[in-house]
Amino acid sequence: MGSGVATKSFALLCFLFLCGTSPSLQAEKHSLYYIYTALSKPVDLPGIYEFTAMGLLDDRQIDYYNSKEKRKIPTQHWMKEKMQEDYWEKGTQSRKSKEQWFNVNVHILMDRMGQKNYSDVHVLQWRHGCEVDGNEFSKGIDEYSYDGNDFLAFDDKESQWVAPVVAAVPTKKKWDNVPILNQYTKGYLEKECVDWLNKFRGYGDDELRNGSPPDVHVFAKKSTSDKTKLKLTCLATGFYPKDVMLRIRKYRTSLPEDEVESTGVRPNNDGTYQLRKSVHIKEDEKAEYDCFVSHSTLKGGPIIKKWDGKCKDCNEGSFMVIGIAIGAVAVAAVVLGICVYLFKTKRIVLRKQNKKNEVPQDGDANEKHHSLLPGGAKELSNGAV
Repeated sequence: MGSGVATKSFALLCFLFLCGTSPSLQAEKHSLYYIYTALSKPVDLPGIYEFTAMGLLDDRQIDYYNSKEKRKIPTQHWMKEKMQEDYWEKGTQSRKSKEQWFNVNVHILMDRMGQKNYSDVHVLQWRHGCEVDGNEFSKGIDEYSYDGNDFLAFDDKESQWVAPVVAAVPTKKKWDNVPILNQYTKGYLEKECVDWLNKFRGYGDDELRNGSPPDVHVFAKKSTSDKTKLKLTCLATGFYPKDVMLRIRKYRTSLPEDEVESTGVRPNNDGTYQLRKSVHIKEDEKAEYDCFVSHSTLKGGPIIKKWDGKCKDCNEGSFMVIGIAIGAVAVAAVVLGICVYLFKTKRIVLRKQNKKNEVPQDGDANEKHHSLLPGGAKELSNGAV
């Protein structure tokens, strides 16, 4: 797989919290997050690597690294244009260091969890970053998970670690006994991260602010669950930002949401989003249905797309073209879906120790990690958890 395709596929691998219902863009609220995912062994799946890392500005990927190419690369043209070459070189070295740390610690965690079957695949993740309201700090997140379980998170307000599971209590105590670690973590979230966020936001402001309007499609095909019915679908795709409102309407009246199936907002492989909603109707239904879509980029008002009353696959082959197009989007998004699931159901496990006043050279937190769990001299000498 070429690096461009792989990058887009795995950009779709760690994207978080995709659902949005409000059609309005909260223009003054922005976020910068970095996500790292490490597997305990290689898997034979396209676009998925033992280690990946990426930066997300307002939910749009801005950089990417994987264990195959071993380079931190820009994924937005304005990042490539504005950031000097030494930024990417330093970022590459930082990501390589993190990759080594993850590789050591995911296997140590397997031992600590009593997981002796090395044919199984285990997942270690870390997410950290900040959110601003205007240009001012409003929220910081630094959290870890292992194999689907919340492990440890930093309470920025209290400047201490929170252990949601018994296994993490020793780690919490250990880290809370290192004041410089907590001071650095709080300082990074509230100051350094915010500085980088505002800097990046300034570079990509026009593109991020302008957004991308949705393309809207409405179609029906045979229901697979009830042969006497059709599945009527409204698809909005290619929009950014992710907040959108989509309603299926009958005679211009919105159907109750509990009667409608929804995929939730999902990422496309180009930094935009899609949302699909469906409802089952009688095959001989003659009612007037339409899709009502509202989005912040639609300055002229919402899009209303009427269903033409036709079933696209009732005559074999007529649904093929749109099916292929939508299928391609689904395949591209499935990789991201994996990491969405992982991060929604699993948090993570690791940490770093940094010089008190050292400033990150690549936007994300410095790469020298503090051990997660109490261990012997041998473990600590390896920077282990």
